[in-house]
Amino acid sequence: MKISKLSIAVVFLSTPFTFVYAQQAKNDTVQKEKNIEGVVIQASGNKKTETAILGEQKKAIIQKQAISAAEITRKGISNVAQGLTKVTGITAVEGRGLFVRGLEERYNTLLINGLASPSNNPFQKIIALKQFPTDVVGKLNIYKTFNSNLYADFAGATFDIETLTMDKAFTKVEFGFGYNTQTTFKNFKVNPNAYTAAGYLGFNSQDRQLPSQVKGYVPTNYNFTQNESVNSFKDGWNADNIKALPNTSIGFTTAQSFRISDSGKLGLLLSLNQGSKYEMLEGDKNQFISLQTEGKMNNDLHRKEYTYELESSALLGLGYKDRGLDVALNAIFLQNSTNMISDFVGYKDQKVQDAGRRFFRVDQMDLSKFADIQLLASQKIGDRYVIKAGGSWVTNNFQQPDRKISEGFLTGVPNQVEMTFGGNNLIRQYLDVNGKDYLSGFAEYSVSLGEKGDRRSYPWQVAVGYNGFFDRRSNSYRFIASNIDNVQLRTVIVDIDNPQQTYNDYIMRGAFHFKEETNENDYRSHLYQFINAGYVNLNFKPNDSWDILVGGRVENNLNITRYKEQSDKEYNNLQRNQYFILPSFSLKKALNPKSNIRFAVSKTITRPILIEYMPITYINPDNENIIGNINLKNSENYNLDLKYEVFPTSKELFAVNLFAKRIDHAIERSYTASGNSNGVAITFFNAKNAVLAGAELEGILDLSRIFESMSNWSLGANATFMYSKVERSAEELEQEKPANFSGNLKDRQLQGAAPWTANADLKYEFKNAKNLPHTLSLIYNVSGSKIFTVGTSGLDHIYERPFHQLDFVYNAQLTKNWNIKLGVQNILNSIYKLEQGDEGYIPLDVRTNIHTDYKRGMTFNFSAGYIF
Repeated sequence: MKISKLSIAVVFLSTPFTFVYAQQAKNDTVQKEKNIEGVVIQASGNKKTETAILGEQKKAIIQKQAISAAEITRKGISNVAQGLTKVTGITAVEGRGLFVRGLEERYNTLLINGLASPSNNPFQKIIALKQFPTDVVGKLNIYKTFNSNLYADFAGATFDIETLTMDKAFTKVEFGFGYNTQTTFKNFKVNPNAYTAAGYLGFNSQDRQLPSQVKGYVPTNYNFTQNESVNSFKDGWNADNIKALPNTSIGFTTAQSFRISDSGKLGLLLSLNQGSKYEMLEGDKNQFISLQTEGKMNNDLHRKEYTYELESSALLGLGYKDRGLDVALNAIFLQNSTNMISDFVGYKDQKVQDAGRRFFRVDQMDLSKFADIQLLASQKIGDRYVIKAGGSWVTNNFQQPDRKISEGFLTGVPNQVEMTFGGNNLIRQYLDVNGKDYLSGFAEYSVSLGEKGDRRSYPWQVAVGYNGFFDRRSNSYRFIASNIDNVQLRTVIVDIDNPQQTYNDYIMRGAFHFKEETNENDYRSHLYQFINAGYVNLNFKPNDSWDILVGGRVENNLNITRYKEQSDKEYNNLQRNQYFILPSFSLKKALNPKSNIRFAVSKTITRPILIEYMPITYINPDNENIIGNINLKNSENYNLDLKYEVFPTSKELFAVNLFAKRIDHAIERSYTASGNSNGVAITFFNAKNAVLAGAELEGILDLSRIFESMSNWSLGANATFMYSKVERSAEELEQEKPANFSGNLKDRQLQGAAPWTANADLKYEFKNAKNLPHTLSLIYNVSGSKIFTVGTSGLDHIYERPFHQLDFVYNAQLTKNWNIKLGVQNILNSIYKLEQGDEGYIPLDVRTNIHTDYKRGMTFNFSAGYIF
């Protein structure tokens, strides 16, 4: 059989999902009629249109939504995270990933071409998807109902990135720049080593590693000599003052195909991308504390933060097709280097006498590296049998090397700070989370049974398969601080942007030296996770209107945490070995050719984010530390969905989805008293359970229905309304109530669950005299107030207030080769705000309820691409 088109390199060839039955179409009319009956559908050129995506959504038995390559282009979407926020019920939350139906990122799972993918950041459940450029994305799939061939870690959604599939050879070069109203060409601070050629490539981390005197050794409270204190640290305490440049991006993608036999084709895909971004944020960064009888401000701080971010990605793919055989070999590399300087002025620890004088600076680098090598293959045998298998090896590393914290007092003279050596006023932190080996794999055998008859598919389809992964992490957290030698020389006034030479002089004069202050017993921990699962799916289609999918999954979760506490000489081994039996049932009834009703029920689990159970106390200079809870349990989720959808035309959709969930042992972010400071710490608890119920409304409307003259206009809008209620665990009850409280705590919603979200997209598209497309889009989204962190000791919770996002994108094909995009992001420039609630059990005596606030500014983006 001759293959007419080649799916190059990184096609979604062999995911573990069941029932891949997609038929090629040449236009929207054929697309509308074609038989796409699988749970997962491979991407090919014609399926990149928004019309084709709606066709897939209509035919799939489980609830699946997608973002097509065409929609990605039209909306000027530059990364995967931005793209997923255009889907019903999905919102982006500042620095904490994507929320689905109001559920935090911990309830989501990421697949890349059907293979499990780890996080490269311990503070996030999945990869920061803004690091994944859309130039290599063929389609973004979002699964909101569970099927047994998906990983059991599912309550919000499973995201699946299908990397790009090509139909013909091409080469594309793209470049862009962006102007931000509050950052570009404004005064900006940056670490000197970051603002270099090495820093642009992320290599400046080499100068921020642990000194050779302690690197690779167990901590022994090592005292650095005078010379070592001056010369062993390659990255200093200075900061460069510059003018922030425009944001930039550059990308190169080429796809080539080669016929190597009468029926076989080989494809090659190479994509390289690099971008830089400057951002300055300014506003309050406060903290509130309970004194049992009233609430006070523990910190009253003003923060100014400068972030210089660099992102790099590379993708290399080889694909081979011959008759029923598909093979793909993919290599993906992502790197993010974020360099931050944060200045805080005010007071902390309730020391109101320091107001306006206390100053501390954090010079921080976050470096994440992620490399993923995938091999996928599928073989179709006749028209009844399909064998699929795939595997991947991932190595990823997250570092905060030489995170420098300096504290002192402003003198009243610009840029002058009075520094006192000792007392942790000069401290260096080194966090390293190393994930060298993450192995993922799947295998599946599926068979079609019965006779086709007049139908275009077999009535019975059975699949049996396996998927799983192994994850190993080694974590190290070390501290080096100044140690006083001469009390007569303990205080000095420095230029805070150029203190290094002064520090060196005082070290050589014998004022102080550096000393490692890491506890030798608890600086390192090891985390192991083994997930193995077998599943079976039975898909029954008695006629053209009914589609029934029954699945069963047995998943083994083995977790081992090896850690020490301060007094331990040997490692503790905390082991959990659990088996979960996870049934799933999905039903789709086609009421007529244009409407469906769907029903789904399933049981799933949720595993916590790494930082939530990692045995660590992560230190922040504002005393808002993070304490991992090693006793945190997996959540167990019971999911129910009922959906009615209508497709009036191939371009329109109206849908109502009712959903409900019960989450046993729901994980929540909470405050607790901090044992290492005078403030409060963030930790994580299991609630007893949480109940959620809600409705999603979605519509895509061709506006010519209203006015015939608006045939080029369309409107898409969706909203989610949700009720949630938590039954607290005994631990949470004790944590939230004030001292000597004998009443009942008020009911509250699940932490992180938004009561409503709304998204809208107004599109105008036309073709010019040369029949080349032009598209203008106005995109809006917002979500309601939600609990950011659960309150403690009688204080109300910290709430995240609504943030209104409005973007405009103009996309134009100027010639056959040239394409441009103009975008304006964050047009409203709303204030992002976290706020202390005032309905707790004790009164508040505070200057302001603001916990955190800032603006990001409005950004104007321009990019141009040329296709050879």
